[in-house]
Amino acid sequence: MDKLLRGARELGITLKESHLALFQTYYEELVEWNRRFNLTAITDYEGVQVRHFLDSLSCLLVLPRAELQAGARVIDVGTGAGFPGLPLRIVCPGMRLTLLEATRKKVEFLEHITRKLGLRDVEIIWGRAEDLAHRPGYREAYDWALARALADMPTLVEYLLPFVRVRGAMLAQKGENAPAEVHSAEEAIRILGGEVRKLVPVGLHGLAETRYLVIVDKRASTPDKYPRRPGIPEKRPLGVPPIQLSRG
Repeated sequence: MDKLLRGARELGITLKESHLALFQTYYEELVEWNRRFNLTAITDYEGVQVRHFLDSLSCLLVLPRAELQAGARVIDVGTGAGFPGLPLRIVCPGMRLTLLEATRKKVEFLEHITRKLGLRDVEIIWGRAEDLAHRPGYREAYDWALARALADMPTLVEYLLPFVRVRGAMLAQKGENAPAEVHSAEEAIRILGGEVRKLVPVGLHGLAETRYLVIVDKRASTPDKYPRRPGIPEKRPLGVPPIQLSRG
């Protein structure tokens, strides 16, 4: 776990031996399950350390660690094999974490790995954001909503902001096109009650490309009709005009 240890140190995060042991188990179980089910395309040892574990922990550059440790409520939407939620939960065991995933096999892995790692009080839900965000107890109930590589920003904000309480925030992990994506989502963010706080560029040890952490604050309650029914936010992104087809 040398890559992870060094990269975390560069981010200002000190990992203990107990943390490294959990990450090692996480890696081994991820690779084993990936032989049977398609959880991730990245399975090499260094790749998992950097592109999964370290990338997840980079969220701590903007997430308030003291608040997480004090029991902040966090939902990771479209978590896949648990990123970024579970690495954050390993380092900040006080956070109250919900993992939302729509693929049943990935949910089975999440249930297995949380038991294997001894991570209690992690809620794992098999479902879609468009449905769960309308349920009492989940709508506007979280201090933070997180997502990594889930959708373009105009769609993503409709998935995340309905979960966030007023005066909470969402965090999207994005690649080099983040500034352009955020610009395209400005109208959607406004409609959903959000306001862009900042984009933070992130350089990870062992990774050439620049990543961004996009933070959007929740300033007002999201109108009840959002998110729209499953599939619609992706097909018709909010605030993005439909492509006008030319005639002739």
